[in-house]
Amino acid sequence: MKVPLLDLNAQYAPVMDDIRSEMEKVFASHAYKLGPQVKEFEEEMQKFCEVKHAVGCASGTDALVLALLALSIGDGDEVITTPFTFFATAGTIHRVGARPVFVDVKSDTFNIDPDKIEVAITPKTKAIIAVHLFGQPAEMDKIMAIAKKHNLKVIEDNAQGIGAKFDGKTAGTIGDIGTLSFFPSKNLGAMGDGGMCLTNDAELADRLFQLREHGENPQYYHKWVGLNSRLDTIQAAVLLVKLRYLPAWSEARRKNAAYYFQNMQNIPQIKLPVVHKKAESIFNQFTLVAEKRDELLKYLRSNDIGCAIYYPLPLHQQECFSYLNYKKSDFPISEQLAESVISIPVFSEITKEQQDYVIEEIRNFYK
Repeated sequence: MKVPLLDLNAQYAPVMDDIRSEMEKVFASHAYKLGPQVKEFEEEMQKFCEVKHAVGCASGTDALVLALLALSIGDGDEVITTPFTFFATAGTIHRVGARPVFVDVKSDTFNIDPDKIEVAITPKTKAIIAVHLFGQPAEMDKIMAIAKKHNLKVIEDNAQGIGAKFDGKTAGTIGDIGTLSFFPSKNLGAMGDGGMCLTNDAELADRLFQLREHGENPQYYHKWVGLNSRLDTIQAAVLLVKLRYLPAWSEARRKNAAYYFQNMQNIPQIKLPVVHKKAESIFNQFTLVAEKRDELLKYLRSNDIGCAIYYPLPLHQQECFSYLNYKKSDFPISEQLAESVISIPVFSEITKEQQDYVIEEIRNFYK
C-alpha cells in the first residue's frame, strides 16, 4: 500500500470544476493584479478568521516582512522567537535589519515556552513572534500578558495554523498582526505561493495595504519603502473555492489525528503530540517524537509511507545565523526535538486502511 505524506490529487478532484469556473472569470476580466477575487477572498477570510482586516500578499514569508515593517521594526531592534520553526520566521527578522533572539520551546507542545521569554527581553526588544507550530497555537494568554507588561508588539506566525483556536479565539487574530501562508501543502493551499496579514487595527491594516504595493498612496507617491507583494488574482480565485471546504477538511484532520491517538498509545518508543488544554489544533502535521528516528524514516519510506522531518536543524545552529553567537546546547529542547521528530500522514483524505498501514509499519519497525 502507498500512503503519501499529502495527496493533492485527492484534495483537488472534487473541487476542480469550481476552480476552473472561478479562473474563467479571471481570464475573462484580465484583472490579474488585485482583481475582484482578491478583495472577495480578503472579505471571506475576515469572516472565517473573525478579524476586522485581511490583507492578501505574495507569500507567507512576505506576510512576516510586511508585519515587521508595519510595526516599524528594523535596524537595532530585537525580536524574540523560537529556534524550532521554519526558516522564514527568523529570516524575515534579519531581512528588516533586526536581530533574532531565540527562546527555547516546550517539550510537549513544541511551541515557544512563555516562561522563558522575559529573561530574553532587553531594552532593544520590540516584539515577539509567536509561532503556532504544526497547527497548534502557542500559549497566547501568557505571551500577550508578557507583551503588555513590557510594551512589546506581538506577531503571530500562523503559517501552519489557519482556523486553529486558543482559548476560543482564532489563531492569528490575538496579537497585533497575524500572518498566513497559502503554500500548496498548507491546509488552505494555493496553486503556487500566497500569503496574508490579519489585524484588528485599522491603522495597521491601512499601512499593510500600502506596504504590499511599494508603500505608495496615491500611486507614485511613497510614504514608506514597501514590497511588491500582491496576492495574484488567480491564486485568490483558487483560494476562494477551497475556503468553502476548509472547515470540513480541518475536521477530517482532527478525526484522523484522533484515530492515531486511539491506536498508537501503546507503542513505547514513540511520543504522541500533546494538544494544550486551551488549544484546538488543525494538525497541519502529526508529529511524533521517536526513538531511532532516522532509521524509522528510512524504513517507512522504503514501505511507501510518506513522512518528513520538520525541522532537522534548529535556527540557532544554522550557518547564516552564526553571527548571533549562539552555541550548541543553548536551546537543548529544540536540539533534542530536531534529532527525534518525524511527521506522518494526516491529510484530510487519508483512509482508515492507510492509517492502519502506517500504524502497523511503525509497530513492525520497533519489533
